[in-house]
Amino acid sequence: MTTNGIGFEDGERLSQEDLRLIANKPFQCEECNKRFTELSNLQNHRVTHTGEKPYKCEECSKLFSQLGSLTRHKKTHTGEKPFVCGRCSKQFSRLCHLKTHMRTHTGEKPYKCEECSKRFSDQGDLRDHIRTHTGEKPYMCERCSRQFSRLGSLKQHMRTHTGEKPYRCEECLKQFTSSSGLLSHKRTHTGEKPYKCEECSKPFSHLAAFKAHKRTHSGEKPYKCEVCSKQFRRQGILKAHMRTHTGDKPYKCEECGRQFSESHTLKTHIRTHTGEKPYRCEKCGKQLSQRGNLKIHMRTHTGEKPYKCEECSKQFSYRAVLNAHKRTHSGEKPYKCEVCDKQFSQKAQLKTHMQTHTAG
Repeated sequence: MTTNGIGFEDGERLSQEDLRLIANKPFQCEECNKRFTELSNLQNHRVTHTGEKPYKCEECSKLFSQLGSLTRHKKTHTGEKPFVCGRCSKQFSRLCHLKTHMRTHTGEKPYKCEECSKRFSDQGDLRDHIRTHTGEKPYMCERCSRQFSRLGSLKQHMRTHTGEKPYRCEECLKQFTSSSGLLSHKRTHTGEKPYKCEECSKPFSHLAAFKAHKRTHSGEKPYKCEVCSKQFRRQGILKAHMRTHTGDKPYKCEECGRQFSESHTLKTHIRTHTGEKPYRCEKCGKQLSQRGNLKIHMRTHTGEKPYKCEECSKQFSYRAVLNAHKRTHSGEKPYKCEVCDKQFSQKAQLKTHMQTHTAG
C-alpha cells in the first residue's frame, strides 16, 4: 500500500482530526513527515536533513543552517540585548531566554523528569538532567577525547586547552573561563553569602562549598576512589587524592621549580617567596600566609581546645601538641640523635640535646 503524499496510506479513512491537521499544516517534509503551516518553514526545516549551512557570519565565519540562527548569533558580536525583564531589568539577546528567566521570578517549573519527578524551569536543563540517569555523554572534546553530557560543559572545558578566559572581574581585572566562576569570585569583593545551611545556619558564598558542607551533617561521601575505596564529600578532593596513587604533581613553582599535587598547596608555597600574608587576625592584627594558620591562631584568643586525649581527657588547641602528648602515654620516641642514637618523644627535645654535641 502506497502513501498519498500527505503522510497517510492510500485507502486509509481520514478522521476529522487528521483532515484538520492537513488543513492547518498543509506542507509536509518527505523525509520525516513533520508538517508546517508555511512553505518557508518547511524549506528551513529541510536543511536539518541535508546538513546544508548557507548562512555565514561575516564577523567570525561561523556557518548556520537558518537565517534566524545567524541573526541571533550576530548579537553576540554587537552585544545587543533588546529583551528586558520587567522585574529586575536584566537584558537578553533572545526572547526565549527572557521567558526562561521570568520563571526565576515566578518559580514556575513546567518540565518534569519522568524518572525521578524533579522539575525544571528550562527544557534544556531537563534534557541535561535526563543524562544523569542514562549516562549519555554526547559531546566529545576533539583535543583529548573527554566526553560531556552538556554542550556548555564542553565549551568551558575547551578553554583549558585554548587558555581563553572571556569573563573579567571589573573590580580586580582577574579573568575566568566561566561566567559562574566570575560570579562566585565577585562575592569575594562583596562578601555576599547567599547559601545558608538549614542545619546550623552557616552561610556560604559558593554553591559547591554549601553542598559539600551539607554532607558534613548527612555523612554522605558520594565520591569513591577506585584504587583504595576511600570516599570523599567533594569531587575535587577525590581528584587531589588520586594523585597520591599516581604521584602526579602538575603544579610547578616558577620561582624554584618545586612541584605540587594540588593548586592550593602551590599558592601557599608561592607566599614563601613573595612574603605575602593575606589572612589577618581581627583581634590582634597579626597576619598569616595560610587560612588554616589563622584558624589555629584564633584559638589563642578564644581559648578553644578541640583536640582531646582519649587516654586522660586532657584537651589541646593544636593537633601537633596532642600528638606529642600521646607519646607520654605510649612511650614512643620517634626523634633520634644521629650522633649518639639517643631518642626523644618531641622534636624540641632533640634540638636541645643536639646543642650538647655542638657546644664548646
